[in-house]
Amino acid sequence: MEKRLNLNNNWRKVAATIYKKPSDSKIYGSVDLDVTDLEAYITEKRKQKLKITLTHIFVLAVARALDKQVPELNTYIKRGKVVARKSIDAMVSVLLKEGQMGSVKIGDANSLDLKGLSLKMQEEIKRSRQGDENQTMQSKDMLSSIPWPFRSWLFRLYKLVTIHWGISIPFVGLNADSFGSFVISNIGSIGLDSGYPALLPSSNVSIVLIMGGVYKKPAVFNDEIVPRKIMSLSTVLDHRVVDASHGGKLFRAIKHYIKNPWELEEPAG
Repeated sequence: MEKRLNLNNNWRKVAATIYKKPSDSKIYGSVDLDVTDLEAYITEKRKQKLKITLTHIFVLAVARALDKQVPELNTYIKRGKVVARKSIDAMVSVLLKEGQMGSVKIGDANSLDLKGLSLKMQEEIKRSRQGDENQTMQSKDMLSSIPWPFRSWLFRLYKLVTIHWGISIPFVGLNADSFGSFVISNIGSIGLDSGYPALLPSSNVSIVLIMGGVYKKPAVFNDEIVPRKIMSLSTVLDHRVVDASHGGKLFRAIKHYIKNPWELEEPAG
C-alpha cells in the first residue's frame, strides 16, 4: 500500500497563512541573442561619429515592433477595458548622479531613426543629470518625502485613482498612461549577466525588457562551434492584454533588426 501523502504538514499550513493567492497575470520569456555582428556594426557607426550603443538599437527595435508587428503590446487596462495608446513612448533606465538609477522618457520613439534617438536620449539624460527630471521621477521624489505610513496610504490612493479608475491628476503630471509604452533597462552596463523584469505596480506598462551583459560563448555558427558574443534579453508581459504569441512576434521582430540594423538608420515607414 502506497504511503499516504501529508499534504497539510506544518509548513503548508503556515505557508497558506502568510502567502496570498496569486493574482497577478504575467508572462515571462527570455532569449540568448548573438550580437557579434551587431556590435561590429555599432563600432563602425561610432567611428562615423554616430554615438549609439546596444541600448539605442533595442529601444528603437522594440518601438518599431510595437508600431508594425505587435500593436497589441502598445495598450493598457483602463476601467476594465483594453485601451490603445495614442503614441509609442519608451521609458529607458539610465545611470544618474552618484550611481543612482533613473529613467528618461522618449516620446514617439518609433518615429525616430538611430541618429534622432541618439540625440534625443543625450538631451534627456543631460537634463536628468542636471536635476531637471521628468514628471515620473518628480512624482517618485514627492512620494518618498511623505512620512510612513501616510506614504503607503497615498500610494494606494494614487493607484486606485489613476491605474484602476483611469482618472488623471494633472497638477502632479500623473495619469493612467504616465510611464509610456514599455520600459527597457540595460543591466549589463552595471555588470549583471541577466535579470528578471517585473511589471511596475504603479504603472500601466504592459511590457518590461531587461538587457543582460555581453559575453563570448561557444555557439553554432555556419555549422561550426565558434566563440560568439551572446547577450541575454528577458521580458515580462501583462497577460491581461496579450498572450505568449505576441511575445513571440516581438522577439522575432527584434531578431530581424539585430540582423538588419541599417534599417533603423532610416525614419519609420
